[in-house]
Amino acid sequence: MRSINIQITGMSCDHCAKSAEDALNALPGVKASVSYADSLAEIESTGQIEYSQLLKAVESKGYGAQLIDKNSRTVTGDNGSGLQVAIIGTGSGAFAAAIKAVEEGAQVTLIEGAEVIGGTCVNVGCVPSKIMIRGAHIAHLQAHHAFEGIPLNPPQIDRSALVRQQQARVEELRHAKYESILESNPGINLLRGWARFQDQHTLIVTRADGSEDTVTADRILLATGARPAIPDITGLKDTPYWTSTEALIAEQIPEHLVVIGASVVALELAQAFLRLGSKVTVMARSVFLSKEDPAIGEELVKVFEEEGARVLLHTLPDSVTHDGSQFILPSKAGEIRCDQLLVATGRQPNTDQLDLDKAGVEIGRNGAIVIDDHMRTSTRHIYAAGDCTNQPQYVYVAAAAGTRAAINMMGGDAALDLTAMPRVVFTGPAVASVGLTEKQAKDQGIDTDTRTLDLENVPRALANFDTRGFIKLVTEKDSGRLIGTQILAPEAGEMIQTAVLAISNGMTVDELAGQLFPYLTMVEGLKLCAQTFNKDVKQLSCCAG
Repeated sequence: MRSINIQITGMSCDHCAKSAEDALNALPGVKASVSYADSLAEIESTGQIEYSQLLKAVESKGYGAQLIDKNSRTVTGDNGSGLQVAIIGTGSGAFAAAIKAVEEGAQVTLIEGAEVIGGTCVNVGCVPSKIMIRGAHIAHLQAHHAFEGIPLNPPQIDRSALVRQQQARVEELRHAKYESILESNPGINLLRGWARFQDQHTLIVTRADGSEDTVTADRILLATGARPAIPDITGLKDTPYWTSTEALIAEQIPEHLVVIGASVVALELAQAFLRLGSKVTVMARSVFLSKEDPAIGEELVKVFEEEGARVLLHTLPDSVTHDGSQFILPSKAGEIRCDQLLVATGRQPNTDQLDLDKAGVEIGRNGAIVIDDHMRTSTRHIYAAGDCTNQPQYVYVAAAAGTRAAINMMGGDAALDLTAMPRVVFTGPAVASVGLTEKQAKDQGIDTDTRTLDLENVPRALANFDTRGFIKLVTEKDSGRLIGTQILAPEAGEMIQTAVLAISNGMTVDELAGQLFPYLTMVEGLKLCAQTFNKDVKQLSCCAG
């Protein structure tokens, strides 16, 4: 009697497992049991059946099949030739790496302990938040637009309907961009459970039922993402506060929402709830968007206050309590009471359960995995990508890092250059930036020249009757080369890539000013700002070249 295990990929339900099981049991001398949850066929064979016949039986039903060692998850046999790659996590960085590694000839095991795959962005981050923000923007326009002859119409908000539509799109994109890849790519196997290191090449994976698997791999990628960081405020942990995860799926709009935090997530969600009808108070440890040019935060405070928010800078609660119906937050601004509290004070890397010390992987003070520009950790064959590392926490950075990590795992040489990395905050108006701020450049000893153009000088902003914001260009003074751009404008996120390309290609402001930009677009503001280094744009005619 021989015991054989086969890893099966591409199954999407219990019916699929039954189909594969029937195909195996149709073979002479074979008794098989197939688990959809484990993506695993456990086979007892009394005859001398060839491994290839077992694999072909599963593949005949449209699924991928690989022999694995009975006591581990190590792929064996001809079907598992090439490097064995284990990836912890199933977000954008993990999937980008898995796809590339398979293209390069590896066999990949993805390990995920959460109920759903896909990581932060599609499930509880970028996708649901931008849907919510867009809906709030539409509601705001109905009640506050500047066009005469079109009556203002404050909407009645059905938050439950908004959440249903939002989550349906989340599920659709999760399937299209993650689940379907597992179904169609036989080189990628999914193992459910929480991973930790046993040694530098071995992972112990604990399943939901407490059982354990051992995964041995030639290369390992850590792509475990991050979770909301909770500040150490007396009493906070004992209250029913929200993080962004709960806020995005809440089906009720708070009467009064207090937001602790003043960075990207805090400001995006604070304004969204404000526009959906909540009274909103923002409590900031320092200022709005403290890592950006100071003028950005100052102008955004004015926007929030004009829209009705209360903004408390340099103010955090002394403590937090909840009396069963309200949160109570004493502070230097007085006692604040609210029916809901949102804590959005940054994100903490998910590294504390990995036992990284057993693999010799170095982490920073906040638990972030230290990597170089090739995504290499301090242990030669272990790589990391995404929000669990010391790189900026953006999904497109994670995906780019994952692809490059896979190339390097397979013997390539791919670096990730973040010199011209765009950053966008989806407030209204939006914030977008790339490269260095004026202060950052000066701190690096760079002699700069800068110009700031208010949006009242941009024809499209005038046509839109919305001139809130500005464009700022930072140049290296001697060469005129563009080294930084900061934008506060309604379409800043759509404008910034032009500046990214200009910086990436070493363009000067004169070269940028000489480009053809379509008239009555917001991005034309970059050209106009570039022209201000040598001209007074107020003295130019429309479309002046």
